[in-house]
Amino acid sequence: MKIVSQVAGILVLVGALNWGLVGLLNTNLVTLVFGEGTMLTSVVYDLVGLSALLVAYNMYVKKA
Repeated sequence: MKIVSQVAGILVLVGALNWGLVGLLNTNLVTLVFGEGTMLTSVVYDLVGLSALLVAYNMYVKKA
């Protein structure tokens, strides 16, 4: 489970950096790399979202 948590942390970091680039430079790296509206782009966004849920669970529920 530790490896899953580490991968989730990396995905959340990548997602946060991507949103930072969207806000600062109006550049979305996920769509630049995988294309806009593609299935792979959706999978990346889904994985980042699920990773955020896991990280939040580990921070607030599991550790409490």
